[in-house]
Amino acid sequence: MGLIQIELFATLDLVGQAPGGPEEDPAGFPFGGWQAPLLDEVAGAQISAAYEGTDALLLGRRTYDIFAAYWPHHEGGEDDEIATLFNSVPKYVASRGRPDLSWAGSSQLGPDLAGAVRELRDRHERVRVVGSLNLVQTLLRERLFDRLDLWVHPVVLGVGKKVFDGGAVPTNVTLLEPPVASPKGTVYLRYGLADGTPGTGDMSAPERGAGDDS
Repeated sequence: MGLIQIELFATLDLVGQAPGGPEEDPAGFPFGGWQAPLLDEVAGAQISAAYEGTDALLLGRRTYDIFAAYWPHHEGGEDDEIATLFNSVPKYVASRGRPDLSWAGSSQLGPDLAGAVRELRDRHERVRVVGSLNLVQTLLRERLFDRLDLWVHPVVLGVGKKVFDGGAVPTNVTLLEPPVASPKGTVYLRYGLADGTPGTGDMSAPERGAGDDS
């Protein structure tokens, strides 16, 4: 069985809306492109490494439209490695509408998103979900992911769509490797989905056996 891996960029207050540019989500959001001033070589290398081994992309409609307008025209340029990867692998679009599927290798998922994602997991080794915040929230809510790569950036916006909006469910995750901070202060966190739901305890209760001399 393959892995569904989410690549997500967020602010310190966990806003994930439109990190890449103003054109991503211009309606009523004043901070489109907030990630750009905070990107450095370390974070850039982390992002590139995260895409290694990708054999399919799973995208929401808005992200797909942006990618389809950009990546087919950028092989041989500054972003050649990512462009070659994105242009060569199958692209699956989660949309209720009718996206333009002219980007080579693109197809639209059916209305049963959960079933379609499970089929992708059986068909591919590593499916990457990039951006696509509305889709990501559905995957988180339905626990239809295996890995979550989260870059937390040192900025607070106070407005915008948050990563865990939209009915997040109690979920355990496991930190798969130590966090890494980039020179501009972005912290890279890699999580894996874990079994069960969050436990509880009482921090005011003395530790069992502490101070017991008997």
